[in-house]
Amino acid sequence: MSTIQDVAQLLETLAPLGLAEEWDNVGLLVGDTATEVYRVMTCLTLTPDVAEEAIDKRVELIVSHHPILFRPVQRLTADSYDGRMLLELIAACVAVYSPHTGYDSAKEGINQQLAELFGLCDVAPLRLLKTVDHDSADATSESVGSGRFGRLPEPIPLAEFNRLVKRLLHLDTLQFVGDEQAMVEGVGIACGSAAEFLPDAVRNNCQVLLTGEARFHSALEAAGLGTNLVLVGHYASERPAVERLAEMIAAGLPHLTVWPSESESDPLQWA
Repeated sequence: MSTIQDVAQLLETLAPLGLAEEWDNVGLLVGDTATEVYRVMTCLTLTPDVAEEAIDKRVELIVSHHPILFRPVQRLTADSYDGRMLLELIAACVAVYSPHTGYDSAKEGINQQLAELFGLCDVAPLRLLKTVDHDSADATSESVGSGRFGRLPEPIPLAEFNRLVKRLLHLDTLQFVGDEQAMVEGVGIACGSAAEFLPDAVRNNCQVLLTGEARFHSALEAAGLGTNLVLVGHYASERPAVERLAEMIAAGLPHLTVWPSESESDPLQWA
């Protein structure tokens, strides 16, 4: 028999809370650590469809990468989108845990997984953390930080890199800023919405930064810096790691039933 506390302890080894960004809201957001748990479901974002799936399948804990309680809440009522969903989850005794940027930056986290997927060599963080929780599992590393960068085995044109990205992430399309004939060897990676790492990519001699999404002005900044920018979509940059997280939880606590949400999908579509 395991409790939510047991799952939380495992998650804190996989995605140390000390690695989360200062502005983030991570850890157990809803629930009682003493509650017994048998079924755990992971998801990228907690939506009504995902919540309904969890309730229907009698889940005790949802591990949602994106935190549902991100800004201070003054009232919790059914009049709001988040409020109604949270009240339904609480009534069904479903807890919610969010690893978010702690998982982004972890040694086996999202950005590291992407770096390994693309076969990068000499992988290191794009931006070193100024402070580290020395009780965290990642504190043993000399290079702890956000994002990742590394080198491709050999330089390739941006057009070929884009084809590689689409193949590995199972994409039909992507967006990019840059010259398709430009040679790419140094690659920066920052999952989600992380064009803020453009200067870090430049500083680490990356010819391209791959992220999920970016604002128009960030695209202009990339062009001004002469750095290629590849946008794969927020969902595509993070959902595979949510599926991987379910596997890691199941491996750490094999008596639990764990799966990634089957109802979740990318809300953005391309015509």
